[in-house]
Amino acid sequence: MRAHREVALWRDATDAQWADWRWQVANRVQTVGQLRHVMPLSASEATAIGQCLTRFRMAVTPYFASLIDPHDPDCPIRKQAVPSPAELQRGPADLDDPLGEKPQSPFPNLTHRYPDRALMLITDMCATYCRHCTRRRLVGATDRAMSKGHIDRCVNYIRANREVRDVLVSGGDPLLCSDQGLEHVLSSLRAVPHVEIIRIGTRAPVVLPQRITPELTRMIARYHPVWINVQFNHPRELTADAVAALGRLADAGVPLGNQTVLLRGVNDCPHVMRELVHGLLKARVRPYYLYQCDLAVGIDHFRTPISRGLEIIEALRGHTSGLAVPTFVVDAPGGGGKIPVMPQYFLGYAGGRAMLRNHDGSLCYYPEPAAKETPGVCPLCHGTHREFMPQPAYGLQPGASSGVAPGVALGHGRLVR
Repeated sequence: MRAHREVALWRDATDAQWADWRWQVANRVQTVGQLRHVMPLSASEATAIGQCLTRFRMAVTPYFASLIDPHDPDCPIRKQAVPSPAELQRGPADLDDPLGEKPQSPFPNLTHRYPDRALMLITDMCATYCRHCTRRRLVGATDRAMSKGHIDRCVNYIRANREVRDVLVSGGDPLLCSDQGLEHVLSSLRAVPHVEIIRIGTRAPVVLPQRITPELTRMIARYHPVWINVQFNHPRELTADAVAALGRLADAGVPLGNQTVLLRGVNDCPHVMRELVHGLLKARVRPYYLYQCDLAVGIDHFRTPISRGLEIIEALRGHTSGLAVPTFVVDAPGGGGKIPVMPQYFLGYAGGRAMLRNHDGSLCYYPEPAAKETPGVCPLCHGTHREFMPQPAYGLQPGASSGVAPGVALGHGRLVR
C-alpha cells in the first residue's frame, strides 16, 4: 500500500483524517482528473474512462485507491475499481435486473424471494463502486440512505409475514449509513418476534476499513445474533488495516463469512483463490460463497465459464481444509435463486454400491443398505420418510461396469487421472 502522502490529492491529509471514514468518503476519487493523480493515464484511456462515467459512476476511497499498483495495467485492485472501456459493450446475455429482484419486490428496496428470508436495501450508496456490481442499475443514484418511513414500511411488511425468520440488510452498502441510522434498522428488526437472524452484506472492511469503529461494533453487538458477510476478491485486499477491521468485528462476537465473486483476470486462478481463502481463515472469516459473475450490463468481460469455478473448487477440495472451501454458486438469472454447482464426486449407483471419487481422482465404492421405510414417525413433520431409491450410475444397469478404470475419475467434462 502506498503512503497517502505519495499522492498529491491527499498529501496534506493528517493521519487522523486518513483514519476517519467520513474523510475517506468525502475525498473519494470520482473524476478522470482526480484519477490522473493516482495512476498514469494515456489520452485514449482518459477518454474511454470519461465515456464510461456518462453511464456508470466511479467512486474510489483514497484507502482503496492506495492499493492500486499505478504501473500494472493488470492490477486486480485497478480492475475492480477503475472503469474500463469494456463496460461500454453490452454482452448478448446482459440483463438490467440480472437476479430478477424487481418482480419479487412487493415494493422498492424490499425483495422477498425465499419463503423464510427477505432482503432490505437500506441505501444506494457505496464507499467504492465496484466495476462488477450486480446492482449497478440502482447504486449511486442518490448516495443517500432510505428514509425512516420507508424502512418502517419494510419492517411492517416483515412483521406481517411471519414465515420470514432471516433478514439480509444490504444496499448499496449498509455500513455507509450512520451508526444511528443503522441502529434504527437493527433495533426495528430485532423487535419483530419471528426474526431470528439479521445479516449485513458489506464491502466496507475491504474498501473502507476505517468504518469499522469500536462504537460501530459495540452497537452491532447489542442486536445479536447478527452475521456479517464481506466480499474479499483478491489476497491483496487483506491488508493489515482490513485484517484489523475484521478482528474488531470478530472480537464483538460477529460471525464473518466471505462471498467472493469469480472475476476474469482478477481471481480466476486456483493459486490466487487458495491464497485468498487461507488469508481469510487467518483473519477469522469463513469462505462462504464463490459466486459466478452475474449478467449485469457492462460486465461481460469479467465473466468466466462455469468450468473455471469448478476447476478452482477441485483445486481446493481435499487439498486444503474443508473450512477454506466455499460453495460455488450461480445466482440464476431471472430470480431463480442461488444454485450450488459442484464437481462430480458422486458418480451414481452400480450393483448396490454408490460410486464416488475422491479429490485425487481415485474411484471409491460405498455399499448401500436395502431401501426401507424409516421406522416410527418424525416428531416434527409427523410423517414417515421413504428413503431415496438408488438409480444406476449414468444409466448403467445394476451390476454393469461403469467403464471407469480404478484410479481414473470423471471430472467436469474430462477424465482426470
